[in-house]
Amino acid sequence: MRKLSLLTFYLFLNLIVNAQDKAPAYPLITHDAYFSIWSFGDGLTNSATKHWTGKEQSLLGVIKVDGKLYRFLGKEGKTFKTILPAADESKYQASYSFDQPQEGWESNAFNDAGWKKAEAPFGDDDRTKTKWTSNDLYFRRTFNLNTISATKKYLKLNHDDNVIVYLNGKVIYNKNGWVSDYVYLPIENGVLQKGKNVLAIYVKNTAGGRHLDAGIVEEEATGINTDIAKQTNVNIQATSTQYTFSCGPVNLKVSFTSPLLAANIKLTARPISYISYAVNATDGKTHQVDVYFSASSNIAVNNPTQPVSAWKSTRNNLSLLKTGTVAQPVLKKRGDDLRIDWGYLYVAAPAKFKATQFIGTPNESLKALRSARYPAQTQVLNTKNLSLCSVIPFGKVSAAAVEKYVMLGYDDLESIEYFGEKLLPVWRHAGGQHFEDQLAEAAAQYPALKAECATFDAKLYADAKKAGGAAYADLCKLAYRQAIAAHKIVYAPNGDILFLSKENFSNGSINTVDVTYPSAPQFLIYNPELLKGMLNGIFYYSESGKWKKPFAAHDLGTYPLANGQTYGEDMPVEEAGNMIILTAAISKAEGHAKYAEKHWEVMSVWANYLLKEGFDPANQLCTDDFAGHLARNANLSVKAIVALGAYAQMAQQLGKTDVAGKYRTAALQMAQNWMKMADDGDHYALTFNDKNTWSQKYNLVWDKLLKLDLFPKEVYKKEINFYLTKQKDFGLPLDSRRTYTKSDWIMWTATLADNDADFGKFISPVYRYATETESKVPLSDWHETTNGKMTGFQARSVVGGYFIKMLADKWGIK
Repeated sequence: MRKLSLLTFYLFLNLIVNAQDKAPAYPLITHDAYFSIWSFGDGLTNSATKHWTGKEQSLLGVIKVDGKLYRFLGKEGKTFKTILPAADESKYQASYSFDQPQEGWESNAFNDAGWKKAEAPFGDDDRTKTKWTSNDLYFRRTFNLNTISATKKYLKLNHDDNVIVYLNGKVIYNKNGWVSDYVYLPIENGVLQKGKNVLAIYVKNTAGGRHLDAGIVEEEATGINTDIAKQTNVNIQATSTQYTFSCGPVNLKVSFTSPLLAANIKLTARPISYISYAVNATDGKTHQVDVYFSASSNIAVNNPTQPVSAWKSTRNNLSLLKTGTVAQPVLKKRGDDLRIDWGYLYVAAPAKFKATQFIGTPNESLKALRSARYPAQTQVLNTKNLSLCSVIPFGKVSAAAVEKYVMLGYDDLESIEYFGEKLLPVWRHAGGQHFEDQLAEAAAQYPALKAECATFDAKLYADAKKAGGAAYADLCKLAYRQAIAAHKIVYAPNGDILFLSKENFSNGSINTVDVTYPSAPQFLIYNPELLKGMLNGIFYYSESGKWKKPFAAHDLGTYPLANGQTYGEDMPVEEAGNMIILTAAISKAEGHAKYAEKHWEVMSVWANYLLKEGFDPANQLCTDDFAGHLARNANLSVKAIVALGAYAQMAQQLGKTDVAGKYRTAALQMAQNWMKMADDGDHYALTFNDKNTWSQKYNLVWDKLLKLDLFPKEVYKKEINFYLTKQKDFGLPLDSRRTYTKSDWIMWTATLADNDADFGKFISPVYRYATETESKVPLSDWHETTNGKMTGFQARSVVGGYFIKMLADKWGIK
């Protein structure tokens, strides 16, 4: 009997383990391109939590059970003590030469008295103090050490491009390639010596930029060891990620909820998340429990070397911690691989929970938890790498679960620069409110929002499963928060809503039209006003006369500065087609064409351009610009044809029957010509002039969804049947040129199928990619179909395109 019970237990345990959701990275705090924290890879305790760019933004959670510590969230990051400062910490000079020196230049005995001396870092960008524009840099830095501790030493290095590093004449590092930030590289024991030391570095520029800075640090030990809580489950829902842990004699459930209920714009724009903890005993006894949570001040910096300050206070029945940079460079930076370094991070706990809050360094904070003696200071000014800590007492916990929570929020002061005007966050738009009041409102709403989010999550999953099956539903719930959190909601000076995307790890553009296009299905389902917010800025750009070309712009700038296109090349057919098709989709979603009527004049200019130039496109870029220029692109031609049909449809809705007739006739004739020119036997070609090629004709999906009936259904069927012969282990390639793919386009292509079985055949490999990929980053939409590794991009909004099958179902399209 005992053997049977154990067998039953292990089978049950196996079911629990196997039921855990799998994702490349797990969303925790998800609001916008700056306030976005993830757990990379499997297991909440396996690594420090990170911003979507991969830079550490530590959240740390420890539960104290009868005095014993179990870490359940994040991982204690390494902290370092400086031995030889790099330039990000203090000024220094180094000897250097751009010309190849004599043999032995890297040795301690070499005499570099004839070399020049100058301030580091060296390079050709804005960060550098000494300009280096040649191909070669030889660098020597001499320093003395009185003592050498036994702790681990690291080379702190930032280089571009190829590098060889010598310490006291010994090669300690050699790499071809460049890095985007400082890396910490272990130094073998015994290489550093008392007295004189020489750090010598050769850097070879091979392409692009140049940069060099270097120092030496040693690791600081925490002195605190914690047990690791055993993760028993993780469940990802549209608005929350939920973990369960076994922590000795108690169970712990941790939920990260970002209430992004898209129908409620004010709520979706409010940058406040909940982290809740539910604890219960499992052994029939009672246990003394405290939960410790800390958030790093690095969440409020672009670079960890930036000085910060932190404060402790109370307000509105909340205990509050707050941190931000000393400099507060509001909207001073633009680019891709950047984090916010202005505004303030808040940690708030309701006063009724009687949390003890304090500010300290990471090491000091864990020691304080162990001893229960907490720092009392209410402010810490002008320092680095602080922890904002909360200890929540749960008291004597029994079998009945006890739940408490903290809130994490970010006040960015000013969110976006829009054609020279700085726009306030939505919650401050009415003026006069403090962020602490937003936190108090969020606390009051917690019980209702918890239930509302659970209801929303359940309905989203059920609708997605009904539309495309369980694997499809799992992909949709994973995509939902990522798609929203790659945007920022603000209001334009004229009152229009703006829902501005950041082109994450692509080029950092803001409000890219060909990123809006694939993202649109999610917002057409849950709130078309948000899709209007993705189009409004582009319409304004043309209608104001700031953009004068006869097609839509590619973007409005580089995030967070929306002052005009910064992308180096136009995509005329792509962007004109996208804007018209999406406006038609809004008209269908709303049941009227009032939004189209508002922008009819400029859309007519774009439609006229497509009529002249769209059918047989010139050598242009399309949204798949990573694949390069392509003339006579058959899929881009489909976009132009569908856009003209959509324009005609809207004209008919507005009573413009002559216009409708003209453009529908033209679109129908183009579709007939397309079928002849693109025909390649059992499929349609990549380009009109290059047969024995193929491509996903994902743009056809709008002919189906808008019921334009420009192309016969046999065109969809022929393409679907052909694609099914081209599938790889991790999905359908984008086209015949390469084996990589875009998973959002696979979803669109799959929606052309006329039966569930064929749809599922396209979805299964994408699901396999999302759950098995070795690329542990927020979901990449551009991956290799042969091995499931990301090719590029991560955390982008385009995964909102996964919802296109749900949109088809909502509109009754089969």
